[in-house]
Amino acid sequence: MPALTLREVLTLDPVRATRPELLAGEGALDRPVRWVHSSEVYEGANFLDGGELLLTNGFGLTDAGDEVRRRYVRELAARGAAGLAVEVGRALPGMPPEVTDEARRLGLPLLALHRVVPFVRIAEAANRAIVARGLSGRRTVVRPWGDDHAAALLADLADGQALNQPEVEARAALAGFHPGPGARLLGVSLHGSRGVGAVDRAVRALGGAGVLRAAFPGDVLALLAVPAAVPGDPVRAVQEAFRGAAEAGATVAVGHAVGPGGWLHWSETLRAARATLELALTVPPAEPAVPDGPSVTSARALALERELTRGGVAANRDRLAALVQHTLGPLLAWEAAHPSDLVRTLEVHLRHGCSPTRTAALLHIGRQSLYQRLERIESLLGLEIDDPDLLGELLTAACAHRVVRGTRPEGAWGPARSAATAACARPATTAQPSADGMARHFRRSA
Repeated sequence: MPALTLREVLTLDPVRATRPELLAGEGALDRPVRWVHSSEVYEGANFLDGGELLLTNGFGLTDAGDEVRRRYVRELAARGAAGLAVEVGRALPGMPPEVTDEARRLGLPLLALHRVVPFVRIAEAANRAIVARGLSGRRTVVRPWGDDHAAALLADLADGQALNQPEVEARAALAGFHPGPGARLLGVSLHGSRGVGAVDRAVRALGGAGVLRAAFPGDVLALLAVPAAVPGDPVRAVQEAFRGAAEAGATVAVGHAVGPGGWLHWSETLRAARATLELALTVPPAEPAVPDGPSVTSARALALERELTRGGVAANRDRLAALVQHTLGPLLAWEAAHPSDLVRTLEVHLRHGCSPTRTAALLHIGRQSLYQRLERIESLLGLEIDDPDLLGELLTAACAHRVVRGTRPEGAWGPARSAATAACARPATTAQPSADGMARHFRRSA
């Protein structure tokens, strides 16, 4: 983010009100200041990332020896601090000469502040100006308000930009985002939504959750702070809110729920939402879409898809195709020769705890038809679907089939798939058990 220079910081009204005196570092006034911190901790240099102007009332220097004071200045310079501003006249009667001497030797700008102005006022003015500079990209200090702040912060968080906590908190405050105690934060990414209206409607449904939201070309990105008063699972609550708020045909992806502390968590949930949206738009869903409604999913619902495509679909395509062929080859061969939906039936059944009731309802078929499909699957694969040792392998393979099928150009499997799957297909049994027998066999998890 473009920074202010130390010379520009000195022109800000709260800084001028301190009657600052430059004691060292005259040649470094054009050094960039990327943030302003205050600290009374002697070891404060350990918390700097470089480019900060450090404000202190000097309390940690009052009883320190000469060498300790020199070492303090050396550590600030070694960490790349843009400067040190020390309030003199209260805790520290005057600037210790060894501090001035060491700062001059190292070329570190050193300011003596002769009037008391609350550091929070100085930091707020300087950091707002720094944020405004970053948003505008101009060399004049401007203070834009409104959605520009939200869009810039959301973009930086979703892109994993290197930020720090005070910076994020200040920028969030500029955008009016103040997560309350106990709130749960969730990133949300939307495609096919007209503006941010769906987000605002979802926020109202959630009882006025705090929100950062902005419309980008093609998509909407939001960070919701769900109040602690909202009961139950926050991911489910946000999904339900968007099912009622998003337009028909829109796709909504919800990230993980995280606590309000730590900007890295904010970044993680937004990045998870964005990655999940990309998968939701490129990989066919495991279950039939709800007619006349939005498609709403979550990072945890597509956790397996994310793991299978880590590093990109193209990089994993051959590996996934081999996994599918090894595990589900007989089903693919059957589907190539007969109109059926066995692989999807298998995946939906496994995803819903092998419950015939839920599987039949989601596939919009009768229980009897489901029993026939499940019997055919077990006969072709030569195994029992609900064998605990096989659940992971079967679900992974069914998911991989959907990933590869959904991202490969139409018809790319062609005759090659039919020949390959037929080569390893197990012959199906021709004798069909009675309907009552199938029902008893698959009633275990109903």
